[in-house]
Amino acid sequence: MSGVVTVVEQEPPGTPAGGGVPAQRGSRRPRRPEAAFTAWVEQRCAADPGVRSALRRGAGKGLDRVPSMHRFVARWLPDGAGDDVQRAYYTVAAMIAAQRRSQYTVPASTEGEAEAAGADGAVRDAEDAPQDAAGAGPDDGAPEARRLSRQSLGRSFAQAVASEGMRESSAETRLNLLSRQSVDGLHRHLPGAVRQLREAGAPVDWAQLLGDLAGWRQYGGEVKRRWLQDFYRERHRSGVRAAREADDAESAGDDK
Repeated sequence: MSGVVTVVEQEPPGTPAGGGVPAQRGSRRPRRPEAAFTAWVEQRCAADPGVRSALRRGAGKGLDRVPSMHRFVARWLPDGAGDDVQRAYYTVAAMIAAQRRSQYTVPASTEGEAEAAGADGAVRDAEDAPQDAAGAGPDDGAPEARRLSRQSLGRSFAQAVASEGMRESSAETRLNLLSRQSVDGLHRHLPGAVRQLREAGAPVDWAQLLGDLAGWRQYGGEVKRRWLQDFYRERHRSGVRAAREADDAESAGDDK
């Protein structure tokens, strides 16, 4: 039958039995379950177009309108997770799936490689990797992901500007718009904003974003402050680096 995509389901290695995204202040929230989940989603999307299609179809939809996603996401949900946490898992999975295949940061493994890994695969590596003192999440082995140390969305926007993939005024406007949203509004606006970031070549720390989104109702004020502070700090650093490079180039020219 034409047009039907067959999805070969693979049990997620290291599926958490509970825990998930705890409601806790600050950036020291444990991120192992979130990092394991997002790494597995990236790996499965990179390896299986059927999984990508199933997850991507849930973009922008409520929990009761995403039947194609449940088989992949439901098993990862923490025991007793409320709607905010569940929506965060589903929304982040859909945003990961919406990337171009070349944008995945977790290498895709074949079924043979996953079987040879003995039921654990790449996600065990992600879970067992050491965290920094701020709970910055595991190193999943991908070069881009290794650079993500508590990468907030604000820093991602600043990096999009630094790479000239986005105008500073546009990034600032978009970030401020996101910061003013309710939970429902954030779920509506976030996919488009993240798509812009990825098209601009900016990295996104999916595990950090998952934690921020899950705790938005309770800790949104702290998350907004961190996003904006990280944006302006990173922009300042970029300005200092650019000025230093200009001075070095001018000095080199004077020495000739």
